[in-house]
Amino acid sequence: MTPQELLGIKQRFGIIGSSPLLNRDIEIAVQVARTDLSVLITGESGVGKEHFPKIIHAYSARKHGAYFAVNCGAIPEGTIDSELFGHEKGAFTDAKNEHKGYFEIADGGTLFLDEVGELPLQTQVRLLRVLETGEFLRMGSSTVRKTNVRVVAATNLDMRQAIQDGRFREDLYYRLNTVEIRVPALRERKEDIPLLFRKFAVDFCNRYQMPPLSLSEEATQLLQDSYWRGNIRQLKNIAEQIAVIEMDHQISAETLRRYLPREENQQGIVLREPQQKAGKDYSHEIGILYNMVMQNKKELEEIKERLDGVSPERISSAAPTTITIAQPETTLRKPIDAEDIEGSLRIEDAEIERIKKALEVAGGNRKVAADKLDISERTLYRKIKEYGL
Repeated sequence: MTPQELLGIKQRFGIIGSSPLLNRDIEIAVQVARTDLSVLITGESGVGKEHFPKIIHAYSARKHGAYFAVNCGAIPEGTIDSELFGHEKGAFTDAKNEHKGYFEIADGGTLFLDEVGELPLQTQVRLLRVLETGEFLRMGSSTVRKTNVRVVAATNLDMRQAIQDGRFREDLYYRLNTVEIRVPALRERKEDIPLLFRKFAVDFCNRYQMPPLSLSEEATQLLQDSYWRGNIRQLKNIAEQIAVIEMDHQISAETLRRYLPREENQQGIVLREPQQKAGKDYSHEIGILYNMVMQNKKELEEIKERLDGVSPERISSAAPTTITIAQPETTLRKPIDAEDIEGSLRIEDAEIERIKKALEVAGGNRKVAADKLDISERTLYRKIKEYGL
């Protein structure tokens, strides 16, 4: 591919940068577009994975067909099968009419499954069948339907770890991963960071009618040396904050440090879970513990209601109430008193405050808030509904 062709693709799809790793990914996307192979796009959150399915579709023989992007992590588990495969009238309580799923309406085109690692295991089985045979069943139907869809998937998960944890089917992983495009993290393309920052700064200054920004040499070096855990999305967010907040648009390294996360410059607020040990994903264990806590939440609340209005002397003189908290393969019996109950409520209050803060910082955007909290959008949706936020 000539430099002129490469530049034309970047301009067409809004891609900024000249990193060799980025250029190689674009070349692979154009090359694989001529085939009907399934493609898995991997990379951290915020690196710009969404550009590559569009390139693959635009340079394929399906370019005149439909293109749909589906965020698998944003669709509730109970409706994901209906959204992908459709349903018949009466298939479930609210199914008042038949509904065509994405695999049916995208026939002859391309279907981009973002956050594919968030799919429930039952849906993974149905997806594997479509990829292998081109056949699927609507919910509530026994009629086999055919589809001819090119599937491009993306994930920011460590898929091999997800397979080990039993959260993703190994056969589906290899079926999706016929060709892998790994999009580099921002820290792996340091030469592109100042260019991206200038582009975002110019856009925001023009939007808000602010004077143009300029970075000192030390500030530019600080940009390139930072870790950028949130990648391009984080860089864009910081550029917007500086463009709006700073009166002096000659940005020094000292000014820039105020906007960088604590782990990079010991400044700012980080809305994120404690960092996990390298090479180990504890999300499965956390999920088990979370379910255990929620299963006992109602019982704790009932105990608190019974304790309301009872004097401390009467509580201390009474025999301790014992409840059973179910754990995998064991039973823990622990006395529960008023302090335990208040402690559990304080933990819940802290979680609610973290979610509220993340939503406030994200301007109400649930996807951005979920990224800041390092949880899936589906998990955030469930917590918002549970806490009535």
